[in-house]
Amino acid sequence: MEKIYYDVVIIGGGIAGLRAALEIAANCKSKVSIAVMSKYHPLRSHSVVAGGGISGALWVGDSPELHAWDTIKGGDFLCDQDAVEMFTQLAPKEIIKLEHWGVPWERNKDGTLQNAQRMGGHSFPRAVFVGDRTGHFIVQSLYERCLMYDNIEFLNDHFAMSIVVSGDKVNGLTALDIKRGIIVGIKVRAIVIATGGLGRIYRTTTNEDQNTGDGMVLAYKIGVPLKDMEFVQFHPTGLVPHGYLITEAARGEGGYLINAKGERFMKRYAPERQELAPRDIVSRSIMFEIMEGRGFETQDKLGYVLLDLRHLGEDVINERLSNVKETTMTLLDLDPAKDPIPVRPSEHYMMGGIHVDNHGRTCVKGLWAAGEVACVSIHGANRLGTNALTECVVYGMLVGRDVADYLEKDGQTSTSASTPASDTLKEDMDNNEDKILELLSRKDGESIYKIRRSLWAIMDEYVSVIRSREGLETALSKIKQLQERFTKAYLGDGNRYYNTSLINALELENMLILAELITISAINRNESRGAHYRADFPKRDDVNWLKHTLIFYSKEGPKLSYIPVRITRWHPTERKY
Repeated sequence: MEKIYYDVVIIGGGIAGLRAALEIAANCKSKVSIAVMSKYHPLRSHSVVAGGGISGALWVGDSPELHAWDTIKGGDFLCDQDAVEMFTQLAPKEIIKLEHWGVPWERNKDGTLQNAQRMGGHSFPRAVFVGDRTGHFIVQSLYERCLMYDNIEFLNDHFAMSIVVSGDKVNGLTALDIKRGIIVGIKVRAIVIATGGLGRIYRTTTNEDQNTGDGMVLAYKIGVPLKDMEFVQFHPTGLVPHGYLITEAARGEGGYLINAKGERFMKRYAPERQELAPRDIVSRSIMFEIMEGRGFETQDKLGYVLLDLRHLGEDVINERLSNVKETTMTLLDLDPAKDPIPVRPSEHYMMGGIHVDNHGRTCVKGLWAAGEVACVSIHGANRLGTNALTECVVYGMLVGRDVADYLEKDGQTSTSASTPASDTLKEDMDNNEDKILELLSRKDGESIYKIRRSLWAIMDEYVSVIRSREGLETALSKIKQLQERFTKAYLGDGNRYYNTSLINALELENMLILAELITISAINRNESRGAHYRADFPKRDDVNWLKHTLIFYSKEGPKLSYIPVRITRWHPTERKY
């Protein structure tokens, strides 16, 4: 075991984490020590795969108020409207700052910024982009800028295991150094959680392997509530069969969705916007087509529809959708200029997460959260395309600035190696060392991968786009059985060094906790709103359910509570697209 020291540790090396690190480094008058900790190298973070663009009101005819209205309507009126207004006001400044830091936004021939096609749910074409590889270029630019600061260090290949709280504020954290297989204890003054989403609890997902919800569980276990966990977004166009992302830009450029009868069926569900309706509506529409017998089927009876880009022409596809072409050619040997693409909804984004205020603060002093892991809530019940990257940079900045202010005012001197670790930190290190030893010492039992496949099947069947009380209760019962089976599971590898089976086991433990929390939250929300569609309660119910779900840890099991949605200017109306 090993003890080290930083003023602030940011857990997560994607866009939100890197943006927070830069803001802290730039705003602290004293030279604080900053560590960015992640399971992977930042240039392999999930943020890299974001393809569609980043939104902000930058053009004549658009405004932050219109962007806010689109976001609130798209979120089915579960957004906290004061948070959304601040978010859309700050978005244009962050996009311009990214350009100054090196992101090569697409431009028109006269040199002006090129705005993208209208994305789903937006009433103005406000997305800035770099082809369909926007996330890649933002991460690259932020990472290179972080390297300019000698007080930002990177702790790659580290798995955060616990956050230590002394009194009313954070005191440290423990992590597994994956390469060396040892427990590390870090004394800190502040922590930012920016670990992204939890898509890997589903088999069909657009998320990368690292998105297992670890940051949410870290906060949950120390008493920070999670908010709106029932709202899981499914992207309409996941590539069949595995769910790889076919970016919304494909529909934004003019792609059609076609059923087995050759019909462009979205006119049945969203007559005006059709394929450019918000993701929750398009995903449900695809599932209705499949359930009512108008879809296609794979040999394994997996239902799907077709995304047709052929009419766009080869030049548009090569120039604007090169990543889509590369993906379909590599995985299915399909050329989208000649062949329609098989798609079905795929888990994509978590609207819920760690309950934070408008500046990313949690209820624990010295602990913040930013990006997809957090729930501010600016996305409400359904996130609009391109708002995720905006969230990561806006809230990375806001959180970073707030952390810098906290470090300047808290009256402590910079943490140093001479400062002893707290008894609580040492106790956590000992407990996690015992846990690792116990997992590695198991000689037989059920494979953790068999349990993970069972979890995927449960979530895909019962906690997906279309839900019901009966199905959710079945899922909850099965998830609890998996939690019991996990206590006796076998890793199949007893080594300490770079043991990926050990990491997969720790991730699976977190995923089983989150699957339970999502399911409990979904069972108790008796309405349909945004991405949460209950076949037994198909209507939105503002009288009883215009409120956020909070779910708390307790020794007796998860506890539910509710808080009101903050309404400022826009009162709920029927959503029509």
